[in-house]
Amino acid sequence: MTALNQNPLLNQLLESQTSKSQTSNPLLVIEDVSKIYSTPDGPYTVLDGVNLTVNEGEFVCLIGHSGCGKSTLLNMVAGFSRPTYGEVTLQGKRITEPGPDRMMVFQNYALLPWLTAYENVYLGVDSVYPNKPESQKKKIVREHLDMVGLTEAADKKPSQLSGGMKQRVAIARALSIRPEILILDEPFGALDAITKEELQEELLTIWREHKVTVLMITHDIDEALFLADKLVMMTNGPAAHIGEVMNIPFNRPRKRARIMEDPRYYELRNYALDFLYRRFAHTAVN
Repeated sequence: MTALNQNPLLNQLLESQTSKSQTSNPLLVIEDVSKIYSTPDGPYTVLDGVNLTVNEGEFVCLIGHSGCGKSTLLNMVAGFSRPTYGEVTLQGKRITEPGPDRMMVFQNYALLPWLTAYENVYLGVDSVYPNKPESQKKKIVREHLDMVGLTEAADKKPSQLSGGMKQRVAIARALSIRPEILILDEPFGALDAITKEELQEELLTIWREHKVTVLMITHDIDEALFLADKLVMMTNGPAAHIGEVMNIPFNRPRKRARIMEDPRYYELRNYALDFLYRRFAHTAVN
């Protein structure tokens, strides 16, 4: 933490990881979470003592090297797996299984190839709201396809859509369920640079209008600084943990060009790069 003591800006923006958050009204709480897998060579600790609080309406990005347990952590938030130790709670209730209050969007879109864009979104709505009148379900689907600019592509199947359009369908499907938290596992990682930037802008607009809480994995520091309220930096595995949490100071609504002209942008970017590639790249808790 030497850099922290030398830099007043970073001293102000970095949260202490030596104590648990005392937020008065958190939405998501990850408390003392560890995940250990049994292997032929003995127990393998992926995560060790992870603590994180996400407030309602926040946009939080996680960064870290491949294999540090980011997806493992998100899977526990989604309810696909459980911690070995510790607990994950949403609105004070322990997460033990998947639920419609948490929706996940993956890098590979996870669309059913034999269904149209409309039918993929409708399937999600119908599975969560089976008793809603048909007219209401159709209205929800149309509204969310319109929200991501895919009204004209509603009858197309995934094979007829570009990568960016497929991801728009996946986001529309997730938000149509009206979850408390949207979980994004590198949603734009497979897209070209131009499409990625377009979808980042769209995601911020959707986030602002829907007031949904977002927890997102990314390997792209620039993406995280543009999108997030908080940047959660994880150490390398095994036994990975949260090394530091940086509060992003840029005002909203954000403009990419304006942020990149801000001297603080490069200071924060360089600090995050230093964290990933020098100070904590090979640190683990034993």
